[in-house]
Amino acid sequence: MNPIHLDVDALAEAARFNRKLAWAPRFKISNRVIPVLIQSLLRLSQIGGGLRAARAGVRVESRVVEVDGVRVPARILRGARPARAVVLDFHGGGWAIGNAQMNDRLNAAMIAACDVAVVSVDYRLATATLITCIMDDCLAASRWLLQGGLPEYEGLPVYMLGESAGAHLAAATLLRLKSRPELLRRIDGAILYYGVYDLAGTPSVREAGAETLVLHGPGMVDSLRLLTPGLTDAQRRLPPLSPLYGDLAGMPAAILIAGQRDPLRDDTIEMARRWREAAPAELHLLPEAPHGFIRFPTRMAGHVLARVHDWLRTRIAGVSGFAAAAEGGRVFVGEQRAKEEDLR
Repeated sequence: MNPIHLDVDALAEAARFNRKLAWAPRFKISNRVIPVLIQSLLRLSQIGGGLRAARAGVRVESRVVEVDGVRVPARILRGARPARAVVLDFHGGGWAIGNAQMNDRLNAAMIAACDVAVVSVDYRLATATLITCIMDDCLAASRWLLQGGLPEYEGLPVYMLGESAGAHLAAATLLRLKSRPELLRRIDGAILYYGVYDLAGTPSVREAGAETLVLHGPGMVDSLRLLTPGLTDAQRRLPPLSPLYGDLAGMPAAILIAGQRDPLRDDTIEMARRWREAAPAELHLLPEAPHGFIRFPTRMAGHVLARVHDWLRTRIAGVSGFAAAAEGGRVFVGEQRAKEEDLR
């Protein structure tokens, strides 16, 4: 593992930014009205987003994909150079706000740094449907891609990426793909930013106080219960609803990121511990980092994104090198994973 080195100035900058965040409202889901209002404002702010993507050298295609009657909008981003891999991206937003376009800036940077194409999933939101339906959207989009939905990228390695609620959806989708091992084997890695893996609340969530940044600490457990009405905590912890308690055997390699000032930090720490029992997993727990910090204008965010890009490039190069030695030059992601298991 390559550690993320943060000098004194980078940490001081993060601390200064946190003092500004302390004055900002905390995100809380207590009803369905506020998320709808926030979503409307988000849409307004995204007018002209296609032009911004084009200036970044990214071509954007909107498409509705369908598997077994489940139709899901997807935002496909391509760079100027041929793609060496495909990233399936699940946005964050507490399952209640957000859309695929909100990740354009981060995805454009990843495309430029790693020569990938990105399929960002516009799953339904919790203001209009159940979380199980959201999970069905993500599974359908994954199956569409892995079953050849983009023939021009057939044979390329696939990576799953999720942020916050999106990391939950990525992990839950990987667990559900275990019933289709031929598809799961096509996924070479997972990038998981500060995910929610226990929908009943890990200790750091249950103990979160009013000093929490970005997220409203005291209201987090109630928000999770609002998301899963009628369920007991024991039912909320059943996988894949709570991926932390799923059987992770057969999972791909992963890189997991969280911040020490994030009330969700225990989710990532425990998920990384359990993931390592089944597959390679790299954990980075950043000091002075609150929830959502990769979106903030700090050097810490830049260092973390650079490490993730390096991890992704290394994975892609490993698949390419292994494929070059394979018969007919085909990509055997499953065999590469078996080779990694032999080395562990």
